[in-house]
Amino acid sequence: MATYNGEEFIEQQLLSLSDQTHRNFSVWVSDDGSSDATLEIIRSFAERSPQFPVTIVEGPARGFVQNFLSLVCHSGIEADYFAFCDQDDIWHREKLEVAVAMLDTLPSGQPGVYFSRTHIVDRSGQHVGYSPLFSRRPTLHNALVQSIGGGNTMVLNRDGRALLQAAGHDVDVPSHDWWAYLAITACDGTAFYDQNPYIDYRQHSGNIIGENSSLGARFVRVGLLLEGRFSSWIAANLRALDRLRSRIPASNQVLIDRMNELRAERSTFSRFRSLRHLGLYRQTKFGDASLLTAVLLRKL
Repeated sequence: MATYNGEEFIEQQLLSLSDQTHRNFSVWVSDDGSSDATLEIIRSFAERSPQFPVTIVEGPARGFVQNFLSLVCHSGIEADYFAFCDQDDIWHREKLEVAVAMLDTLPSGQPGVYFSRTHIVDRSGQHVGYSPLFSRRPTLHNALVQSIGGGNTMVLNRDGRALLQAAGHDVDVPSHDWWAYLAITACDGTAFYDQNPYIDYRQHSGNIIGENSSLGARFVRVGLLLEGRFSSWIAANLRALDRLRSRIPASNQVLIDRMNELRAERSTFSRFRSLRHLGLYRQTKFGDASLLTAVLLRKL
């Protein structure tokens, strides 16, 4: 759990952790310098729930991405599975049990990541809606151009976590969840997307990253594409993959290298042809149209 001034909602999140049907876990908290009662609430929870060991460490104070990456790469944490946890959500009772059951189907040595749809609630916990329902397979061809798994739903197996450790806690990426999806699929790991929601994602003014399924949010993303933000995110992810080059199978590395070539290609027709040949895709028709626009305008 990465925390920063989360006193308003963190008690409810901690209670939902203690109510999990999967009982064998510990809680690690990386706090980025909270000045409110966040740490006091966490320590009080630890005293009341000794069956769930709680460890608090000092965060890097470089934003939420580095806070989560510093924690997942922490050498002192040993486990079979690793779950990212936001400070203001509510986990459904079966969240960990379902994720572990899916990841447990993988053979030994196979990196894996689980993520799911989310139930969106407002500040008071009332129903707002659901995150988009995706139907296309979560593969490297998707991960290279889209982040579809919220970090607040993610669970990694030991081998998936080892890849993030190998890349390092200081890797410069736009988000820890997109990076986990990309790194694991690039290294021939398996991504499980669960269409059932197992968390209440609280949408409020303090969220760093908000819900993105509305029409307004789509136009915001188009604006980010046109101003070059999407291109800078893609570039950062591709640079980060260089740290895992020795672990990426040859066929996947060819795909990554050809995507780099596509981004540098000056001919509009050649970029269009390369996009079709590479088979990159997003999860919706609108997303695919946005991807095509990015390629044609050299904004990928």
